[in-house]
Amino acid sequence: MKYEDNMNAVSTLQPDYLGFIFYQKSSRFFDTFIPKIPKGIKKTGVFVNASVEDIVKKVQLHDLQAIQLHGSETPEFCVELKKIYHSDRSRSIEFIKVFSIKNEFDFDTLKPYEACVDYFLFDTKGKLPGGNGVTFDWKVLENYPSNKPFFLSGGIGLETITKLDDFMKSKASKYCYALDVNSKFEIVPGLKNIEKLKEFKENIKLA
Repeated sequence: MKYEDNMNAVSTLQPDYLGFIFYQKSSRFFDTFIPKIPKGIKKTGVFVNASVEDIVKKVQLHDLQAIQLHGSETPEFCVELKKIYHSDRSRSIEFIKVFSIKNEFDFDTLKPYEACVDYFLFDTKGKLPGGNGVTFDWKVLENYPSNKPFFLSGGIGLETITKLDDFMKSKASKYCYALDVNSKFEIVPGLKNIEKLKEFKENIKLA
């Protein structure tokens, strides 16, 4: 999300999460203040190889409820970040670590992250860290060895409804916790098409 009026409109659809990209090289880079949104929606900061200090600053400034790590952050980095909030009972932060997939993936990569993040997110490997508008081969997730819930991302749109329906009936979807949608619903980067999102939500319910 990038534009206030658009955030308000998307909020009426009651998504579980709203993402704000704090990566300066992104066309969706967010550099203003988040308006008041319904409490049930988790404000999620998306970071790419940011410092611990920068992430902590953004969490405090915007009262974020979730952190999505979209770069090459190490397990040690995740542990260091999580320790900061582990003992703070006044703030509950969800940690989401992103992994990019093309047509195959080494799931052993996930093992060191198991204990230090709450969710994995699987996106399509491309030139940019996210927002490429292309799906990867979801059948790869049939070999998912973990019981940690994950977000499915990458090129999800109205044209993938049938494919999503098939996926949700498959073994691969057992631990699928959420769908992450973005570029397929954009008018311009950071500005979402509300009518398309409404249509997607209704069709997902039917499926």
